[in-house]
Amino acid sequence: MAFLHERLDNGLEVIAETTESALSTSVGFFAMTGARDERDDLWGVSHFLEHMVFKGTADLSGDDINRRFDAMGASVNAFTGEEDTVYYAAVLPRQQHEAVDLLARMMRPALREEDFATEKLVILEEIRMYDDQPPFGADDRCRASFFGRHPLGRSVLGSTESIQALPVEAMRDYHRRRYAPGTVVLAASGAVDFPALVESARRLCGDWEPVPAGDRRVPGVPRAPAVGGVERIVRPAAALAYAVRMAAGPAEPDPDRYAAKLLAVVLGDSSGSRLYWALVDPGDAEQASLHHQDFLDAGLFVTQLSCDAADAESLLERMLGIYAEARNQGIDTREVTQARNKLAGRVVLGGERPRRRLFDVGLEWSHSRTYRSVADTLRIVESLTLDDVQRVLSAWAPDGPAATVLAGPGAEGETSA
Repeated sequence: MAFLHERLDNGLEVIAETTESALSTSVGFFAMTGARDERDDLWGVSHFLEHMVFKGTADLSGDDINRRFDAMGASVNAFTGEEDTVYYAAVLPRQQHEAVDLLARMMRPALREEDFATEKLVILEEIRMYDDQPPFGADDRCRASFFGRHPLGRSVLGSTESIQALPVEAMRDYHRRRYAPGTVVLAASGAVDFPALVESARRLCGDWEPVPAGDRRVPGVPRAPAVGGVERIVRPAAALAYAVRMAAGPAEPDPDRYAAKLLAVVLGDSSGSRLYWALVDPGDAEQASLHHQDFLDAGLFVTQLSCDAADAESLLERMLGIYAEARNQGIDTREVTQARNKLAGRVVLGGERPRRRLFDVGLEWSHSRTYRSVADTLRIVESLTLDDVQRVLSAWAPDGPAATVLAGPGAEGETSA
């Protein structure tokens, strides 16, 4: 694998990880914008804008875009998160320029008022569906309770009120500020013709007006939840109860983020972990997991549980007891070795897929201007020790102060932690 980087005169960065043995090409535009970059009056605009990008340009309709991707046989999609909005396509190598051409033109959408009004109804329905399906918005509610007024407390979808009040002019201004050289990276992976990629970028994006990228990090990231206790979302018709619990963990720049992910595998992986053997394997819970999520300036240990409603609170207490036992009595070398092997396998298997590498390389570069190869990441994972895991467990206890939300049948209200 080789990493290549070019910066156009207007500041647009073009990067690629090329693999000679690859049989496909993945390309994508990574916009460094998401829910954390929105104001109250723009809440939900990043995700809404992602939808609008597929509605067409000044000379291409949404149907035109879909037909052209279909003609390529492309696998194309987009996603919006708390910190990024990504548009990508996986194609045969000979279609690299055609895919880049279409994606680049999509980055300058028409944002027609009639399309805006129609798509607003789609977004509002998506919000309603999200609240009506398991886990009934528990994860967004929990994140809001943990982060409070910090920008990471915003849900990606926005609220019914914020979307209804959003005018198309505000979206157009947001697009101008957030989809520009300085805030967008063009990335590619797999069988990439890099000189041709740069030439395509120069021809298609060379006249884009640059916008300086400011520091998106916010001081005062909480180590304890803004709202403690247990909040409840009542859905009388729900078949199961769902619990989401969020406690602080290492942020993306923290060297301990890899040890945090290893700890999460030991305690809460979907198979072979302490939570799995204690709760899932005997049939006490349908799901009981722990994972680590990192952001530009914050991190979370996220506990998730789904089970019979009558068992939710007792099982959640058992999960916290498992965390406390690990913290007080330690983790053995065998568990760390097994978890390290799992992580290493996932790194290698993911590294064999150009589309997966597109996300890894593109997001890492967008956030920190750092390139890390599969071999680099593998070395980090394989160097992790029991001491590293114990250090994280002592500094960032998953059973420490947290926000908790229970969703399902039950009584409305709030109880103490």
